Amino acid sequence: MPEEKIVAFCGLLCNECPAFIAKRTNDDEARKKAVDAWSSEDFPLKIGDINCDGCIGGKELFKHCTMCDVRKCGLEKGIKNCAYCAEYPCKKLEELWGFLQSSQARDMLNEIRKTL
Repeated sequence: MPEEKIVAFCGLLCNECPAFIAKRTNDDEARKKAVDAWSSEDFPLKIGDINCDGCIGGKELFKHCTMCDVRKCGLEKGIKNCAYCAEYPCKKLEELWGFLQSSQARDMLNEIRKTL
């Protein structure tokens, strides 16, 4: 039986995130690949930063997720993810999607909203 999708507040699938997968599989090579792909001069990462249990109630979070305004807002509102928010889509969410440069997260939340 396939694992249930864990949809982050922003619409990303935690199950598909390299930090989530690396933590679940304890894979340092995957962590190194993520560090190489995600690290920048402004936001340097270490292998130990590449661990995450998912932003919805996870005990350990990826460094970016600990600072995410969208995640903080969702937790404060007590919603499952942003698809369930009356203010969807908000400026914070739109800005994050722009930063992510991927329509996957938006598409996921739009699909969830269709079922509400």
